[in-house]
Amino acid sequence: MPKIATSTPCQTVITTFECSPGTCADLLDALQSAYDEFISKQPGFIAAGLHVNDAQCRIANYSQWERREDFQAMLRSDEMRKRNREISALCTRFEPVLYDVAAVF
Repeated sequence: MPKIATSTPCQTVITTFECSPGTCADLLDALQSAYDEFISKQPGFIAAGLHVNDAQCRIANYSQWERREDFQAMLRSDEMRKRNREISALCTRFEPVLYDVAAVF
């Protein structure tokens, strides 16, 4: 389970995916499969959550990693490159951005 705190020594990654209502369910399935079968088993993975907006045209993914290098190594793997090509075909764009927690309320 993700823990959001300024004292948590981890790397936060927020990825947004833009899609159509017609591909949202397929994209969500592909993302869940990637987490179940591959991402969650990678070194440094802590937790993640997938969020879908009401219009089913955006998915937000919040994930936490022990280190930035762990996330980057997962992205560079042959398995994730293959999966990202499949994910890319289901959305108009996606962008992972690395963050540090600045404040919690």
